[in-house]
Amino acid sequence: MVLAFAGLTSASMAQDADPTLKYSVATNSFWSNWFVQANVVGTAFWGNQEVQNNFSKSPLKGFRNNLGFSVAIGKWFTPGIGLRTKFNGIWGRTVISEDKKTNASKYWTLNEQVLFNLSNMLLGYNENRLWDLIPYASVGLERNMSYNRYSPTWGIGILNQFKISRKVAINLDINYNLFLSKSDGVSGLLPGAKTYKPRSFKGLIANHDRNLNIEVGLTYNLGKATWSKTPDVEAIKALSQGQIDALNAQLADANAENARLNNIIKNHKCPETKGGETKVVEKVISTPVSVFFNIGKSKIASQKDLVAVKTIAEAAKANNAKILVKGYADSKTGNANLNQKLSQKRAEAVVAELVKYGVDRANIETEAEGGVNDLSPISFNRRATVELK
Repeated sequence: MVLAFAGLTSASMAQDADPTLKYSVATNSFWSNWFVQANVVGTAFWGNQEVQNNFSKSPLKGFRNNLGFSVAIGKWFTPGIGLRTKFNGIWGRTVISEDKKTNASKYWTLNEQVLFNLSNMLLGYNENRLWDLIPYASVGLERNMSYNRYSPTWGIGILNQFKISRKVAINLDINYNLFLSKSDGVSGLLPGAKTYKPRSFKGLIANHDRNLNIEVGLTYNLGKATWSKTPDVEAIKALSQGQIDALNAQLADANAENARLNNIIKNHKCPETKGGETKVVEKVISTPVSVFFNIGKSKIASQKDLVAVKTIAEAAKANNAKILVKGYADSKTGNANLNQKLSQKRAEAVVAELVKYGVDRANIETEAEGGVNDLSPISFNRRATVELK
């Protein structure tokens, strides 16, 4: 129930976020970005009953530590925030002496943890990042099975994840947890022990039972394990507007050509030969035809632009005429050297199409005009023009 509620809340927050933010991602479905974990755990235990006595406080002492395991299931609701439910146990220590056999006990804890992926929150989401730093806070329930005691538990930790593949990561999890003072089954103090002032920070920690866990294991991501970046709305708008501009410019060229041809047809008179036969004289006078390109590209954006180019190619072949192809780039994008090369590539791209239509390459001349700002809007300048000489 907690996972479901958090999922709905996080999803609504992500959907309301500004989609133009640099590191924004699209909201995934509730069933995406789940994961399971399994770890081997080394745990050291301290009890309030031994505060300030002469027992060694080192977590490496055998009477104080033991091995166990943990398993967990969780979900990331955003690249930076997730929830995890974790079970941890089973072999523990109740520190009443410096003899590990005497101290042997069994326990388990069940924690709900809020995860904060600082790598994604501070540096932005990157699905190829190899290391994620994930601090977390937890609350839960602990049971000491050997002494039949229950206790709430509070803790903090740091999960380090080292990515192996899109599905698998290695875990290094270090966490520290507090329990009620009688959760380990011991009431009162051991000989030589003395409590700290309860209102001091040291007393707050030392007067509780507590443990330190170091966990090493694997994370396996279930289903979709990555996040899709939100579309760049402004870029899409610009691209769409550029395509509209290109179509409008092409339409204007076509209308001008149609008007010119209609005028030629209207005013043209075919001369008559001496035998009374009509002699047809084929004469084509072409205005430049534009072929448009996307920003920074030398690949023709739309094959529809080549319809008029093919007409010019047929006219050139029929009249053994030469063709002039000029390439352009817009001066507001890139430097002059780059624009000069780009305009040449755009001209050559159109030349390649003319050759496909059967025009002799020797009859085609090219000019690279570089970056220009002759037409408005600026996208009109990302083109090549074709005309008969």
